[in-house]
Amino acid sequence: MFKPVNWERNVPERPLKIFHMPEAAPGGQTGLVLTRRQRMGDQLYGQILEQIVSGRLPEGTRLPAELDLCKMFGVSRPVVRQALQRLRADGLVQARQGSGTYVMARPAERLANFAEPQRVAEFLRCIEVRLVLEGSAARHAAERRNPAELAGIKAAHERFRGEAALGSPSPDADLAFHMAIAQASGNSFYPALLAHLHEALTGFMNLSLQLTRTSPRERASQVLQEHVLILEAISLQDADAAQVAMQFHLTQARRRMIDRNRD
Repeated sequence: MFKPVNWERNVPERPLKIFHMPEAAPGGQTGLVLTRRQRMGDQLYGQILEQIVSGRLPEGTRLPAELDLCKMFGVSRPVVRQALQRLRADGLVQARQGSGTYVMARPAERLANFAEPQRVAEFLRCIEVRLVLEGSAARHAAERRNPAELAGIKAAHERFRGEAALGSPSPDADLAFHMAIAQASGNSFYPALLAHLHEALTGFMNLSLQLTRTSPRERASQVLQEHVLILEAISLQDADAAQVAMQFHLTQARRRMIDRNRD
């Protein structure tokens, strides 16, 4: 079994942080704990994320070198690079030239109460697709929506607003708002593609709203205000503003999930 690798804090004169090795599999070997049919990069992403969420890897901690991670988890270097690249893209770690890769942000600890860390990787990849798909759908909805479609978007917004006021916004109400916008785009592929993403989409919304329900009320107000900006832009038929508002909303949702300081 490989020895644990030190996770060094970027602070002089402090004890080194020690990485907790994955549990040994039958036969005594360590490696990725495969829990779902996922790409190995997502599995490794999830297991490092779990260490960050739990606080065992606090902000400022330096991760082991790529080759050490390969040995610790029994994976190839491309898998390690894929996981680190995604952690960087999500703002969780940062590479410093000549120094190493450091933890930069920590999600709320209760994140682990609502979803497996490995699934968070799926949800965040879904956001990447949604930024393109729903940003474009909102633009076209602003350009093409008819009165009935606009009324549908407003009705979905009012449903979400009412649930938020009661402190229990649901994934169904959130999805209905986004789907109404896709249906108003004048292109049937937009709602069809959103439906195709249904599992990851509802999983992300459920996790996001669970975090919102267990956060200060200001968080729910922020989400609602982002919906208002999208609705206003579509109502005014301002295509540029609608696209920007939708992409801003999705980007903020992603940030709220990965950074406890935005909680």
